[in-house]
Amino acid sequence: MKNLSNDLIAEHLEELTQLEPNGFPFISLYLNTQPNQHGRDNFEPFVRKELAARARTFADGSREREYFERDAGRIVRYLTDNLEPSANGAAIFACTGQEDFFKAMQLDAPIQKHSLHVSERPFIYPLARLIEQNPVYVVLLADTQSARIFVFDLGRVRRLEEFTSADNSFAAVGEHSHMRYRRRVENSQGLHAKEIIEILERVVIEENAERVILAGDEIIITLLRQRMPAQIADKIIDILRLDIRSPEREILRATIESLREDNIQADAEKVRELFDQYRAGGLGVVGLDKTMYALVHGQADELVISASPDALDPLPAEVAAAGTAAVQPAKELSPKAIADALVSLAGKSGARVTFIEDEELLADVGGVGAFLRYKAGVREDTYVFR
Repeated sequence: MKNLSNDLIAEHLEELTQLEPNGFPFISLYLNTQPNQHGRDNFEPFVRKELAARARTFADGSREREYFERDAGRIVRYLTDNLEPSANGAAIFACTGQEDFFKAMQLDAPIQKHSLHVSERPFIYPLARLIEQNPVYVVLLADTQSARIFVFDLGRVRRLEEFTSADNSFAAVGEHSHMRYRRRVENSQGLHAKEIIEILERVVIEENAERVILAGDEIIITLLRQRMPAQIADKIIDILRLDIRSPEREILRATIESLREDNIQADAEKVRELFDQYRAGGLGVVGLDKTMYALVHGQADELVISASPDALDPLPAEVAAAGTAAVQPAKELSPKAIADALVSLAGKSGARVTFIEDEELLADVGGVGAFLRYKAGVREDTYVFR
């Protein structure tokens, strides 16, 4: 399995975002491929049942039915022949009518649950959320003699640096005065901490990591915190007590929990900042209408949206002709379709996307808002995206 990085998946996401609908069915399939308690995958019944059910919605003999069944067969063959046992998740996109488009991603990070989406365009919401939930972060695990620096990306270690201090052996205490021995130990530990920080700083910069977690024994952690430059200290989200010999899976499990807790705090701060901007009439809007308008016109800098699509209001939709104020009636969109349309628009306009895990934080404003690149009048038309 080719290990996919955040950056590479982001490139795939951008490609999917740019695809325009052409009337043919586009399949978007997300699977949790982790083995069950018996060590077996359990996605095959879901895939076969759902693909068969969706195929029956197209008329017999129609080109749409023909193309859909061709794509469905290709997906089943891929899962049978190419899916690696080590994959924890899979995202597959297929549309014969879109110049025979087929893209399959095997993931180390698990997909939360199976889902199949068939429409005229790729359904990208789960993929965008996966990237936002699994940022690149650095873990430093150290004691007074050695250190290990991990770079985690989408549930796997993509980089590891290990080293031991060159000056880590000392003569017995009896051969020197206690004071001289203690001074030598302290000097050695200080040099070790300095070396750790230099390497950590280089790794953080090279990996463009925004979050750092420290772990190790109390002595070295204290020394590191005393000497840590501000640009790295500001990125530290947690300090853990872990043994230097801890296996990777234990480190990942502990640090993922730290990441989750930090996300909860960051979400609350993000929503509070958004509301402050909105109340003050500044660079912030809330609600579906104004957020859609800002995205359509390239005004949005960052989309802030509930991680649960069901938290969005299912509003009756109106379609505005591109670049005009003309409004035409259209069918009502589901919250899931609205959420995907918002994320797709954000991708097309280069806006960042932040998913808010606690749906209560945005419940009073319909589950969505946006920070703006510039302040301008925002109309309250509702937009729908094909």
